[in-house]
Parts: sequence; C-alpha cells; structure tokens
Amino acid sequence: MRRALELAAQADHATSPNPMVGGVVLDAAGDLAGEGYHVRAGEPHGESLALAQAGKRARGGTLYVSLEPCAHHGRTPPCAEAVLAAGIRRVVVALTDPDPRVDGAGIEQLRAAGVEVLVGVEEGAARHLNRFYLKHRQTATPYVTAKFAMSLDGRIATAGGESRWITGEPARAEGQRLRHIHDAVLVGIGTVVADDPELTDRRPGAGRQPLCVVVDSTLRIPLISKLLTDGRAARTLVATTKSAEAGAVAVVESMGAEVARMPETSGGQVDLDALMRLLASREIISVLAEGGPRLLGALFDAGLVDAVVAFVSPRVIGGAGAPPAVAGSGVATLAGAHRLSNLEVAYAGDDLMISGECSPA
Repeated sequence: MRRALELAAQADHATSPNPMVGGVVLDAAGDLAGEGYHVRAGEPHGESLALAQAGKRARGGTLYVSLEPCAHHGRTPPCAEAVLAAGIRRVVVALTDPDPRVDGAGIEQLRAAGVEVLVGVEEGAARHLNRFYLKHRQTATPYVTAKFAMSLDGRIATAGGESRWITGEPARAEGQRLRHIHDAVLVGIGTVVADDPELTDRRPGAGRQPLCVVVDSTLRIPLISKLLTDGRAARTLVATTKSAEAGAVAVVESMGAEVARMPETSGGQVDLDALMRLLASREIISVLAEGGPRLLGALFDAGLVDAVVAFVSPRVIGGAGAPPAVAGSGVATLAGAHRLSNLEVAYAGDDLMISGECSPA
C-alpha cells in the first residue's frame, strides 16, 4: 500500500478536482504484475492503469489501491467493473471514497461479486494525501491553508511598512510550491495595494498556476495591478459586495477578470463562508490564504482555516506599530486559541517552516 501511495503522490495535485490515486497489482504468486497512478483529471484512474499493465497476470491476484474504486460512469469507466473483469481475487483499499456517487458502492459491488475486500490499510497516510479532496467532498467547501511569513516576534513588516524580504529565498521558493499544489491563492485588497503581488509559482519548470482570488469589499483594486495586467486577469477573481459601483465592476471585467458580488457581513465585508462555497461549487478544492493580517484574522474568526504553514525568520522587528501576522477579533482566552496538530517543523534556509492541521477555537 505504501507503494500505491507513493505512486499516487506523483500526480502532484494535477488530478484536481479528482483525488490522487495509485494502484499496485500482485499476481497470484505475490509478485509485482502492474502499477499505475491517476495522472490528471479525465485520464485513466490509477487502478485501471495497474490492471492494464498486469494484463492476464491480474487473474487471481491482489490489487492494492489508495482509494476505493469508483462504481459510477464519469469521464472514465467505473474502476470496480475493471477490477471484476480482470479477475482480481482480493482488493486492499486504504480509504473509502466520500463522493456521494461512490461512498462504499465500489466496495459493495466487489464484495457482492465474491471479491475479498480489506479496507483501512495506511488510512492515515491516505487521508493526508487527499485531504483537499476529502474536505471538498464531505463539506462542499475547499480546504483552506493559512500561510504567512513573520519575524521571530510575529511581525510581517516594520512599523514603516517594509516587508521585503522577511524570509530568505528558500522559504519564498517553498511558498511558491504551496501555490502550485493549491487550486487558488487568496489575498485581501490591502495586500494587493501594498505589495502588488503576482501570486504565481515562479520556480523553474513550474506547471499549473492557481486561480488568484482577491477579497475587495468596495472594489478598489488598482487597475495597474499585476493581477489585472500582463495576461493574468483571466486567472483573477475579485470578490466584492453590493457596495461596489457598477462602473467599477464593468471596468475590472473589461480587463478580463471576473467580479463576483458576494453576500456581505453586518460590517459590510465579503462573507468569506459564502466565498468558499462559491469556489467549491466551481471545483476549487483547495485555497492558500496568503494574507494580509485582516483577511487571515477574518478566516480564523470564521473557523475556515484547516491548516497553517508559518515561516519564521530568526530576526526581531519590534515596534508597537509593526503589523502582526494575524489580526481579526482573536480569542478571549488561551483555552480558546487555535491549536495545531500533526506538527511538522523543518528548515527552509535559515528560516523555520512550521506546519500543522488547525483545530477550531
């Protein structure tokens, strides 16, 4: 099963909005007969590729697969039918598929045909691998990762506004890798005005690029922003409210960007939960929230953050006026603080990268 998971991970999130799936076939003697993984959405699934490679050697053998074989017709035929046609005797599944079109149906079909099915092997690793997909299918909202870079004392800029660069090049390269694996990058209008970011994966050989989403409640995005020029507008969605002037909406749309008028909070801000559901309805299954502090604070306050990746620079900025990484209303007690679990700590150059899953306050 570990090999199946290794294969699945090679897709590197190119399968979105579908899961990453790997399959390994052992013949009746227990020898490797075939393996494969789902490369991208619309192409054959991992277990189908493994079965095809195994050919006649699959009969009487065992299939290891990182996610339950599908039992419905989509852009590809049902994998459960392919398993039965191949004559597989035993199937080992890491994780059931929560998609309503599957949700145990593939396992039931195999068992009804007399195939032995074992479920739950390496389930934890399988859940982590497809955490974006699972969150989307189970809640109809995307998986949200809050990412920020800060000094040792939690500042993202000096009191004078200087922020480039708090962290070094290795940390910034890792931040661009995070953009690559997520379907969308989310920022507030303050970040666009202050930094004019590109929000792209600029590493050599970078492949897919994320959708750029700007939360801009009054639609004040500068028309010279990089997100609206240099051919990037077609990959930019500006989320605003009814407060935005119709003329401003028309101008931004004429530049090629999409403007989405969202429900607003009592304070006149974009309703972030509604925005997440809009993105999910468009098969955006993962969002990387890069700031600024007001947006990150609002996401934490709304309980929308699933994971955190924080880059910590070994420097102290100080100053009461220097902005923090996360603003918002915050919590009243330490007992109510957001806590991270499944922590991972690593170096990115001289900077620390701390990541983990976020538990609600």
